Amino acid sequence: MKKSLLFAFALAALVGCTAETPNPVLTVEGGQIRGVAGEKAGITVYKGIPYAAPPIGENRWKAPQPVIPWVGVRECNKFGHPPFQFVHYPGGYTTEWGYGDESPYSEDCLYLNVYTKAPGQTDKKLPVAVWIFGGGLREGWGSEPEFYGEEWADKDVVLVTFNYRVNVFGFFTHPDLTAESPNGVSGNYGTLDQIQVLKWVKNNISQFGGDPDNVMIFGQSAGARSTKTLCASPLTKGLFNKAVIMSGSGLAIPGKTAANMPKPVGGQMKLADEQEMVKEVMDWAGYTDLKKMRAASTETIFSLGTIYKAVTGKYSPLIAAPVWPTIDGYVLPESFDDAALNNNLAHVDYMIGYTMHDLGRMAEEISDFCLNREEFGDKAWAYEFARPLPDDGSHPEVTSQLKGAFHSSDLWFVFKSLKNCWRPWTEGDWDLSEKMLTAWTNFAKYGNPNGANDGEWAPYTKANPKFMVFRLDENDAEASYVGDPIVAKR
Repeated sequence: MKKSLLFAFALAALVGCTAETPNPVLTVEGGQIRGVAGEKAGITVYKGIPYAAPPIGENRWKAPQPVIPWVGVRECNKFGHPPFQFVHYPGGYTTEWGYGDESPYSEDCLYLNVYTKAPGQTDKKLPVAVWIFGGGLREGWGSEPEFYGEEWADKDVVLVTFNYRVNVFGFFTHPDLTAESPNGVSGNYGTLDQIQVLKWVKNNISQFGGDPDNVMIFGQSAGARSTKTLCASPLTKGLFNKAVIMSGSGLAIPGKTAANMPKPVGGQMKLADEQEMVKEVMDWAGYTDLKKMRAASTETIFSLGTIYKAVTGKYSPLIAAPVWPTIDGYVLPESFDDAALNNNLAHVDYMIGYTMHDLGRMAEEISDFCLNREEFGDKAWAYEFARPLPDDGSHPEVTSQLKGAFHSSDLWFVFKSLKNCWRPWTEGDWDLSEKMLTAWTNFAKYGNPNGANDGEWAPYTKANPKFMVFRLDENDAEASYVGDPIVAKR
């Protein structure tokens, strides 16, 4: 009898172990790592994997340096530091996203996270999606609550999120840095971080069951602008084959196609102009050489542009305002718009869209971009997110900026992260989120939001100038699609 009971207990334990998510030790650049079980059954999450050496001290304002190896198994159970930025206070997006559990901000921020269903299964060949967060290239991080990654992994996509340098630490130019660089450039360090992540994915993602030859990049707002920059950079060739541009505009130059336009002048600042403006500020503050600049405290460097403007009344690129990557002839030989019109963009499948209450000429510029891609033989699917978010009035500190289908409101739906939000979601919202998550993960898998076969959502072309509109029907009961964009104002 005792033997029978022992056998039963042993069998039950064995069954329980085999039913649990496997969590093998993996070997990546730098050493061995182990992840943690996700909230969803069958998902393993690897948090805070270093993808480069800390960009501090002598590495401040340098291209990402090789990972510093570690000894033993690194337990990847905590997200890495967000990049250094302004403190976030209640109100606006801070209330919307529910910040609060992140690690302290730091210049030591070059860490990534992987969500997967197949750790250690190197022959699994799951599609890979690499997410680039927004925030004006001045703030944000890859593990914000709206970027909950387990739903993507549950759809059989290996999701990579990461942090990169922002504001003055990510986009600082200076003549001395240009002279020091083997490529004769400075700035664009945040973009080089993003490129380093793509290289890391190429070299390591098979350890997580991912296919290094089936990689989609996607981002929203400044993350979408970063996606556009990566599509225009010669340094990313062969590192991805699909791109999704969310609320990052389209082709911003009137005229639409190369056939009827002279070569335009890019709107982004060129290196020679920007670095002289920065040098003026640093000289004014007494930071006259690289040794002094790299020895200065994080807080001093971060605040310097604001202090300079307050004292002198002059503008400085060092101010932590929305920034653009610099046209440096190396990372970015020309602006995105120039690259599009000159047929120098990556020839990949594109998906591009916006939210109904995004500001500017989003719909027109997205249309122009899709027609430009058609001209050069690429496919581009266009969409609009048109679900005004529900509001029960429980957060009066949320400003009018966050009403309706506002900028960034689609993130809850693309990641199916609604559970992390305070808003009173309906059943229809969950249905809509499932449809959007499915479309985005289908695009990662097949380069087609419909899935393996064509469906009702067709690429935007001259013959089919239509957006897919994601909204709820009149009864707010289920998600539905309509064909043309909704033009609306708050």
